[in-house]
Amino acid sequence: MTYSAIRCLAVPCAGLILLLSGCAGVDGGKQDCRSASECATNAPPVAAGHSEKSPEPTVQLASYATDPQPPPGAEPPPPSGEQKQPLTPEKLPPPAPNSGAGPNESVRQISLPSALAAVSGQNPQVAYVNARICESFAQAQAARVLWLPSIHAGLSYDNHGGPVQASNGDVSDQSRSALEAGLGMGATGAGAPTVPGVVASFRVADAIFQPRIADHIVAGRGNAATAVVHDLLLSVALAYVDLLRAFEQKAIAEETFRNAQQLADLTADFARTGQGSPADADRAEAELAVRRNDVLRAQESIGVASAHLAELLNLDAAQVLVPQEPGIVPLGLVPPQVSLRQLVAEGMSNRPELGESRELVGAAVGRLQREQYAPLVPSVLLGVSSGGFGGGPGDTIANYRDRFDFDAIAYWELRNLGCGDLAARNQARAQVDQARFRQVQVMDQVAREVVEAHVQVESRRSQIAIAEAGVQAAVASYQRNMERIRNAKGLPLEALQSIQALNQSRLECLRAVTSYNEAQFRLHRALGWPIRPTDLQPGNPTAADRLQSPPETA
Repeated sequence: MTYSAIRCLAVPCAGLILLLSGCAGVDGGKQDCRSASECATNAPPVAAGHSEKSPEPTVQLASYATDPQPPPGAEPPPPSGEQKQPLTPEKLPPPAPNSGAGPNESVRQISLPSALAAVSGQNPQVAYVNARICESFAQAQAARVLWLPSIHAGLSYDNHGGPVQASNGDVSDQSRSALEAGLGMGATGAGAPTVPGVVASFRVADAIFQPRIADHIVAGRGNAATAVVHDLLLSVALAYVDLLRAFEQKAIAEETFRNAQQLADLTADFARTGQGSPADADRAEAELAVRRNDVLRAQESIGVASAHLAELLNLDAAQVLVPQEPGIVPLGLVPPQVSLRQLVAEGMSNRPELGESRELVGAAVGRLQREQYAPLVPSVLLGVSSGGFGGGPGDTIANYRDRFDFDAIAYWELRNLGCGDLAARNQARAQVDQARFRQVQVMDQVAREVVEAHVQVESRRSQIAIAEAGVQAAVASYQRNMERIRNAKGLPLEALQSIQALNQSRLECLRAVTSYNEAQFRLHRALGWPIRPTDLQPGNPTAADRLQSPPETA
């Protein structure tokens, strides 16, 4: 498969928004979202010896919207003498929106594409790495202008009284003054200005190699910033999946609570009429208390997951974030038909960590070259001064006229008789080796992350199908138990185990789907996040659309 074909990893994400909106039907995303019972009832059984790469599952769990029911802490309705119609999962009333927030909490709607798109603009870690990029740009700009001169303008006054030595060795008492103003200061007697007006002082080796080194550092920090953004995208995606999971857990807990509430009512009715044991009614009430706490724990999980996501997006943590998606479905960011070796090659091509390590190697090589050429090229000092100068004996300032000075110096340096230069070269060479070994380490890390995430995706894809079959069996068991109760062939308490099994199977199906989505996001991160967050915005062509579009011709 060619590299362009490898880039088609993003193709399944063309319908990601439809999937995230809960419409995962095979008829182009127009199929209505299924309820929890329809998911369980219509789920196909697991075929014996199914292939390791089974088709993409399309299960959808219980929606976190609930129907109008008494809250978990409310008193159950008084029992009546008439026979109650069992509330089976298939006969649940249509769900109504439920934010999961308390009466005094504000709610904010959020979607996965908007959450991912908000990472670059709102997270302080991204702002920090962007500031580091600006810093490296400033350093690169400074390296490019090392050879440009500096300008000094001002004035100087010098007054001397006492002995001085002449060039022939004679010492005599002198009293004099000097004043200089303009470009250059500090000239006294026959000497040049100590502070030239226009001066350029630099090492030629630095002027040649420092801009190259700075360019590598800029590119490396850019790749490092991209890696930080990718890590945050993964964290936001996982936090969003965790928020969806919390709402789904609440929906499952509320469904199980309603089933347990109905069971408690039936066992109480049977106990009052003498058809059942009071101990069975007590046991059903104990189960109901456990399920009431499950609802409260699920509500707690919603608040914790919302606060975590708000922290990553730099939002108000006091607001309860509510997903716009009506349910959680398996995502298909990376198609299963792509081989593992192709995925590893894709990761090696896209990962910004490898780009950063390559730039760090380039910077280290530039430092080594600088040390190798440093003894061979000179250092330069150029000075130009122009201004007014005057002076005289004692405190007299006379004969003030224009003055011009020009100085040019070039010198070669052999540090510490050459031993200092040798040590500097050895140090730079060791830094090159360190950068190269670090690059190999990052390559091994990328390969490990791709393989690890791919194994998780393949395993968890199969787990979804098994979990679907488990939900289907649990629903059938619950229906048969309730049918036996309706036909007076069994006691209500016999349905307790089927209620528990249905709750457990729904949670297992939820775990399978969420862990599969998490593995998909981790694999997407390991590949270098080939689909950009902006591709997920409504109205924008996705990466898959662009890959499928024919190239433009002139």
